[in-house]
Amino acid sequence: MITKKDLFADISDDLKDELIETILQTSNFRIERIVSHGHNSMDGSWCDQSDNEWVILLKGSAALRFENQSQLIRMNPGDYLHIEKHVKHRLEWTNPEQETIWLAVHYSNI
Repeated sequence: MITKKDLFADISDDLKDELIETILQTSNFRIERIVSHGHNSMDGSWCDQSDNEWVILLKGSAALRFENQSQLIRMNPGDYLHIEKHVKHRLEWTNPEQETIWLAVHYSNI
């Protein structure tokens, strides 16, 4: 059966936490929809993932920080990044005025 869905639909108006939804998963990769609305990483916390990640920002805006870089990376719709596993990074901010919608592909080395 084929099911059509909309990445921009079914988003709560009151997101207390980031919404992370797995869209598709196999043993080698996982695709997630991530919705942020003024969210950021907790102070002093870094994301250290065991898989590689390719992420694209579809709507909104955000800024990421990488542990060994002083400059923030600002993200706008259409911008994407490849983040190798164990590269520590954090979400500094997302737009508090609208949803920031990401599509993330997590994968191991193939």
